[in-house]
Amino acid sequence: MSERLGFEQLAFKAKELDGGDELACKRAQFLLDDGVYLDGNSLGALPRSVPGHVEDVVRRQWGALRIRSWDESGWWTAPERIGDLIAPLVGAAAGQIVVGDSTSVNVFKALVGAVRLVDGGRDEILVDATTFPTDGYIAESAARLTGHTLRPVTPGEVPAALSERTAAVLLNHVDYRTGRLHDLPSLTAAVHAAGAIAVWDLCHSAGALPVGLDEHGVDLAVGCTYKYLNGGPGSPAYLYVRRGLQDRFDSPLPGWNSHAEPFGMRDTYEPASGARRGRVGTPDILSMLALEAALEVWDGVPVEAVRAKSLALTDFFLECVAAYVPEGRVESLTPPRHEERGSQVALRCEDAGEVMARLIGRGIVGDFRRPDVLRFGFTPLYVGFADVERAARVLAEELR
Repeated sequence: MSERLGFEQLAFKAKELDGGDELACKRAQFLLDDGVYLDGNSLGALPRSVPGHVEDVVRRQWGALRIRSWDESGWWTAPERIGDLIAPLVGAAAGQIVVGDSTSVNVFKALVGAVRLVDGGRDEILVDATTFPTDGYIAESAARLTGHTLRPVTPGEVPAALSERTAAVLLNHVDYRTGRLHDLPSLTAAVHAAGAIAVWDLCHSAGALPVGLDEHGVDLAVGCTYKYLNGGPGSPAYLYVRRGLQDRFDSPLPGWNSHAEPFGMRDTYEPASGARRGRVGTPDILSMLALEAALEVWDGVPVEAVRAKSLALTDFFLECVAAYVPEGRVESLTPPRHEERGSQVALRCEDAGEVMARLIGRGIVGDFRRPDVLRFGFTPLYVGFADVERAARVLAEELR
């Protein structure tokens, strides 16, 4: 088969796949250019509803109503209200997620809170050895502050590493480098069988695939909102506390916002009930309400449909790469099995940094992770199959 015929066949297949895409209509709800944006696993695209909503927040809610907006515009209840919007996207019932602070701050709250939930005598914390650096830094600090030993292990090593010493385990649902999806149900069950607390980082899975926090009995979870949830740069993160643990969750950051009587200005701290225990200080209203507007694109979208398209997109990208790219030029680090794959494809490439710079110059936006990884994130709400075919074709041209 000639090279041109191969291009034509895959381009035709892309057109057919786009024609049957039930999520294709969602693309119009985002502000996009003529390029191919495959970096939603770092920063999601801008939903069209956000600018107007933010203008209203600034001009009317802040500009005209001013202090009255804490009540009249619902500012005070935003962290829990927006948490309830995120809840169905991660398989949680309402009342268990609070939005606010950064992922790093929420990892700290969750991990120290997890240690405080277990009986005494457990002196070890397990952390994903392949984790995003911040989670490792926070885990090391939490271990020092609580007098625990920190033990880095890979997710696959967790079952064998668990013991009566284990207090808590911090794991990533999807590996940020490779896109590998870890087995949340079985690992959570193993952690519980050992009598420990399971803490999950959902930064690279929320909004891309079903998580099932309630179904699988996850204790605590954190995640960012600026990737697949499209909340904008620096948008606030969230903290999930399973309902059955909420009355015992002891946050290491007991701010006035999480007080049972926040305006009582009391000298002693009494934690609020429910998800509010995860709050600390005054919420970042501008970013938070931009996130609330961004989440409107999820109206009527089943996460299962997003997952199905995500797998189809990544399958098709790998097919096009195999057909177009010269043999031996790249190596996929992303698992081929669906049950082990998130919503990104990572390709090892000898001169990855230079290649990605050239791709971006031609309108194919992914990112580069040192020393040799090209990352391509596939956000099913706005990435189509023609985008995928075009990206693989331009990649092949740059690698010849």
